[in-house]
Amino acid sequence: MATDTSTLARSEPVPAGSPAPAVAPSLAERARADGVRFLLALFVDLTGKPCAKLVPVEAADGLQHEGVGFAGYAVGAIGQQPCDPDLIAVPDLAGYTPLPWVREGLALVHCDPHVEGRPWQFAPRVILKKLLAEAKARQLELFAGAEVEYFLVRRGADGTLAPADSLDVEARPCYDARGLTRMYDHLTGISAAMNALGWGNYANDHEDANGQFEQNFAYADALTTADRVITARYLISVLAEQRGMTATFMPKPFADRTGSGMHLHLSLWSDGSPRFPDATDARGFGLSELAYRFLGGILDHAPGMQAVLAPTVNSYKRTGATSTRSGATWSPRRATYGGNDRTHYVRIPDHHRIELRGGDGSANPYLALAAALAAGLDGIARETDPGAPGAVVRPELPPTLLHAVEALAADPVVTAGLDAAGPGVAEYFASLKREEFFDWHATVGSWEHDRYLTAF
Repeated sequence: MATDTSTLARSEPVPAGSPAPAVAPSLAERARADGVRFLLALFVDLTGKPCAKLVPVEAADGLQHEGVGFAGYAVGAIGQQPCDPDLIAVPDLAGYTPLPWVREGLALVHCDPHVEGRPWQFAPRVILKKLLAEAKARQLELFAGAEVEYFLVRRGADGTLAPADSLDVEARPCYDARGLTRMYDHLTGISAAMNALGWGNYANDHEDANGQFEQNFAYADALTTADRVITARYLISVLAEQRGMTATFMPKPFADRTGSGMHLHLSLWSDGSPRFPDATDARGFGLSELAYRFLGGILDHAPGMQAVLAPTVNSYKRTGATSTRSGATWSPRRATYGGNDRTHYVRIPDHHRIELRGGDGSANPYLALAAALAAGLDGIARETDPGAPGAVVRPELPPTLLHAVEALAADPVVTAGLDAAGPGVAEYFASLKREEFFDWHATVGSWEHDRYLTAF
């Protein structure tokens, strides 16, 4: 779990005779040291929409100690009505991120929304932090890596979408060196930013569909990874716009091509030591019984998690696809697990982690990790056995968003995970998804692209 550096000087009492601890720099001091002139005080709503106010560095002290106010209902899906008190975004200094690649002198800081002095239970970051605290009470920490897939597109004069690279027309374009080279400026710009921020970008590749890319960065504690997914989406989107392109994380922008996933690599740790590896594993994957119980919980709750991992109507165009131009959909339909096999809902790449492959580009990373953690902790508590690798012992995943919402409502563990910071969140989230489903089926034309293209 990320540490709020603003609290480091207020930890345990210092023994007599010990040197005084260093005082962590304030938000204003950090910003000025980086040449920052304005800060985006940023958080996301339940759909993952980034919301922010632009705060001048002269007001950074006030932002740090008092937060900045928003009319919560105007934010969007965050559980407020027009009559409700202001939502106050309180910065977490661990989420401070300079962004000179977007604008010279710009930074953002991830915030936790509060209402009347208390963390707001409908705020995704607050929900994840609550689940992480529950795990920590069991002496467990969740670490995560995320694969962020996206398309670079342009809209033609006739309104149709096409890959931004007009030469990207191969039937099987995955890993194509020529496509990477044509998008060199964009990809290397993002890579340089990630590495300057200390994220450890280690690969940038052309994905399975025309116009689709992925840029990988090192794993970290779950909160830090979720923050970085939000920052990466913002960074990728804005830098693409500067080059005349649109970056979309929409799950299925083209019916005949592979969609965009958000695969999550998960592991549990205790006191700095990994808890997943076990060389004596009789099943041959090198995993501990704790890992299998965690995995079993995820498989058991897979149907209930899908409304969170794949939260849009468009998501089920991806999971429901039977073929693509490349020949594979890479989107599982059943809650199975196996080794280094990407057709499963959960892949085991090695003995350090498991890969949850049910999520897509529209998922809110805070909620996705919270749901997975709630499911996994339940599996540990019940000492769940995931069964044999590859065994089809669980029902198919929900075929539509409406089915997924019904599965969510029927799953007390996943709903309790969404309600971890306070009641009413799961019911509210489900109502949003039901409304979206019926809105979609009542609307025709280009609604899908207009609504989803730049939504995430």
